[in-house]
Parts: sequence; structure tokens; C-alpha cells
Amino acid sequence: MADSHEKQKIAEECARVLGERDAATAHLGMELVSVTPGNVVITMTVKDYMVQGHGNCHGGYIFTLADSAFAFACNTYNAVTVAQGCSIEYMKPAILGDALVAKASEVSRGKRTGVYDVRIERSDGELVALMRGKSYQVNATLL
Repeated sequence: MADSHEKQKIAEECARVLGERDAATAHLGMELVSVTPGNVVITMTVKDYMVQGHGNCHGGYIFTLADSAFAFACNTYNAVTVAQGCSIEYMKPAILGDALVAKASEVSRGKRTGVYDVRIERSDGELVALMRGKSYQVNATLL
């Protein structure tokens, strides 16, 4: 069984490889801040093209940030893992220029399935949205 140092190295390498392949996350300017097995923090700044008709960040961009954090978190074990389902609750709006922080954390992980919670906050800690993602591990490795 791998020790915690080895597990951390695997998580970091998985995040690096996934990040190289993830054009959508890169295109939106998301940045990976930290990664540990089953957990990540990713940031994104709300840009002008993300603002909808009411002057707030479009919920789809907030969901995309949450989904990216979820994907990175559940792929930290060198097992290709995909979304099986997700739900999101929006608490407060985000506006142009807001620096959003997505904090994904593993709630449970079995042989094939997992549950992850993602908190989307403004940089001041104000809660914007909560997402719960259910993952499914396919029969492949990332590295």
C-alpha cells in the first residue's frame, strides 16, 4: 500500500496530466491552486463574456468551475473517473471581476463510485454555490 507521500505525488501527477488535456478549464482561465488525494482548490475570475442579461455571472460558468474541480478531485488516484451525475444549488450571484474559488472534497469513495462536494466561494469567503457530484471509475488509468 502506498504511503501518504506517494499518494500525494500520484495526486499531483494526475492533476498535471489531466490539466494538460483539459482545454475547457484552460480556456476559461481556471487555475489549480492545490491538490491532495480526493481534494482540490481551483480559481476562476468572472470575465465579461461570462456575464448574463441580469449582470451576474451565468450559472453555466459557475457550474463549469464546480465540474472542473469535481473532475480534478475524483481523478487523483490514477483511475480514470467520470461524472455519473451532478446537482448544484446557487446561493448568491457572482459579478464581473469576482475571483471565484472552487473547493472540491471527497465525501466517499468506493470501488467504482464516489461522492464529492464542491463549494464555490468568492475570494472573501461568501458562498456562491454548492455542487454535489457522483463519480464513476472506468477501467483505465490516467498515468
